[in-house]
Amino acid sequence: MAKPFTLTQLRYFAVVAELENMTAAAEQLHVTQSALSASLAQLEASLSTQLFVRLKTRGLRLTGSGRQFALDIKVFLEQADSLYESARGMGTSLVGELKVGVFAPLAPFRLPTILQTFETEHPGVEVSFMEADLAELQSALLDGQCDTALMYGLGLGRGFTHQVLERVPPHVLVHAGHPAASRPSRQIALKELDGEPSVVLDLPHSREYYQQLYAAAGVRPNVRHRFAGYETVRSFVAKGHGYALLNQRLHSDVTYSGGRVVALALTDDFPPIEVMLVRPEGVQPTRRALAFEETCAQVYWAAKD
Repeated sequence: MAKPFTLTQLRYFAVVAELENMTAAAEQLHVTQSALSASLAQLEASLSTQLFVRLKTRGLRLTGSGRQFALDIKVFLEQADSLYESARGMGTSLVGELKVGVFAPLAPFRLPTILQTFETEHPGVEVSFMEADLAELQSALLDGQCDTALMYGLGLGRGFTHQVLERVPPHVLVHAGHPAASRPSRQIALKELDGEPSVVLDLPHSREYYQQLYAAAGVRPNVRHRFAGYETVRSFVAKGHGYALLNQRLHSDVTYSGGRVVALALTDDFPPIEVMLVRPEGVQPTRRALAFEETCAQVYWAAKD
């Protein structure tokens, strides 16, 4: 039996669900606001479900059912687009939008290469990025603001599936004039730095991870400065304001401030951070998301060689 709603209604709903603003959605869809409102009302009546809560001063907000419905129809709408492209003889190409979340400190490392490779293979896909901290990315995935996310697995809660791309051990960063910087072994135990000032990468879940490392080493960190920016931490270390515990390593030892830093491997048996691709559990990924994840895996695999 045919369902009493149309593809147009689903497309209208998808845009309104993303913007949560009837006026903005009508402008984007090039339809009148009254026509859009009527379409959504018919869709809710057909489903016998309230998809939105209407707020006088704050526009629309998705209900729990509406949020789940918005996630579920992504794949359906992509399949509808694929059917259209197949009928035009272009069934092997991917088209449409892809929204990718990325943990801010990870963004400068391999993401530019990933995008370059992906755009070469799938020029019809328009990729946009949401750069955020780990807690924000989990919320964005569950709310449907991004299709997949490149992030650390720190603090990852229930309701997600993931694919590990890389395991990165922690290291210590010191300025070029630090006594340990000239060691031939380029190694150090964290306990040796006990009492020295430190510069901390202060982001949700990352800070807890580093606190665990300090506790395991029996060190009470003498935190001098806290920053949310990875390069800011490096620049302050380079100018002698303290050492830092970090994971990702840059190829260059020169910082934005013009100073030099030296990376020292830790002799402590600390757990690495896992770099992974994460998406919501129970939501079928789009072909675009799967293709992007495949490109990520290829780039990370090639970097190991």
